[in-house]
Amino acid sequence: MSGAREKLEAAFAQWLGAKYAFAFWKGRVAMYVILRALGIGGGDEVIVPGYTCVAVARPIKYVGARPVYVDIEPVTFNMDPAKIEAKLSGKTRLIVAQHTYGYPAEMDAILDIARHRSLPVIEDSCLALGSTYKGRRTGTLTLAAYWSMQWSKTFTTGFGGIATTDDADLAAKIERLARQEAREPGLKEATLLAAMRTVHRLLAFPKTVSRMQAVYRRLSDAGLVAINPPGAEQVRFTPAFFKRLGAAQARVGLQHVHRLDANLAHRRRLMRLYDRLLAERGWPMPRIPDYMDPVLVRYPVRVADKAAAIALAQARRLELGTWFDCPLHQIDVPMETFDYAWGMCPISEKAARETVNLPTHPRVGERLARQVVDLVCEIGSAK
Repeated sequence: MSGAREKLEAAFAQWLGAKYAFAFWKGRVAMYVILRALGIGGGDEVIVPGYTCVAVARPIKYVGARPVYVDIEPVTFNMDPAKIEAKLSGKTRLIVAQHTYGYPAEMDAILDIARHRSLPVIEDSCLALGSTYKGRRTGTLTLAAYWSMQWSKTFTTGFGGIATTDDADLAAKIERLARQEAREPGLKEATLLAAMRTVHRLLAFPKTVSRMQAVYRRLSDAGLVAINPPGAEQVRFTPAFFKRLGAAQARVGLQHVHRLDANLAHRRRLMRLYDRLLAERGWPMPRIPDYMDPVLVRYPVRVADKAAAIALAQARRLELGTWFDCPLHQIDVPMETFDYAWGMCPISEKAARETVNLPTHPRVGERLARQVVDLVCEIGSAK
């Protein structure tokens, strides 16, 4: 057992207000262990939004179940509760409520549907650390939640994920699965990840991040920096996937948890700045319900020409995110592999064609924020 990991689990649970927390190698591993603990398996169906990361679909396939995609509503990019009923069947066993970009999902409506069908709900809180819904923190609204500490999330341990719950029985099952089946990261994995964290800390700044990402993708495609071998995480589960968080990751994570309130305060200030700057330029602003208090891991905007915006950002060496570039972001195999067919979620597909996102992380200051706003306004808003 890792003492550092146990300290991180306790600190994160205390900060969140959850009773139990369990740290794993990646956020998708945290989702996988929750699915396993809930008994989701072969022939089951899991409701997910049609605007998500392929990392959400993979664990569902790993347990033998099938993801069923529900289209989103266009303001918060979250699953539209009005469209859920049509996707339910006798095989539905779970609803995953994703808080996209940090905007809370419409939890009352989702939970009401789930209660009538006697279905459990879990939260994908990977992008919503610090957000609240009707005064309660996302990740504490359902049976369980999972979180990511991957490079682009609110704070990072390189890779990393956490599963949280208040349910003692579910926690016992997660603990048993982790103890009996989860592996510890090997020395090679831990060393390579530590080196990647060092590079990220020293070189990942708003004016360099796009180039770093391009170089990393080329090296990863060549199998030179990938911690998992190319193709290791496609559809079929391999035991190497199910790993706990390493001790070095946990020590980094613990430092970040202690600085989390300052991190979130910075993101809120940038959100307010983006709101003001865009409104002053006549940008169409989304109307977020006042009972939602989001902390955005990225600030999404819809532009008239996404490709042109990305190219201009690269030319000016400005950080501009592409989430989500398709309904299953960054998928590297045909989407049909994960049970998605084009046309299935048209609002999600439109969002993927139009949306870029502005950085909110602690290395972004007001000057860079103004430059990014100038860029997207130069491109213009989507119609």
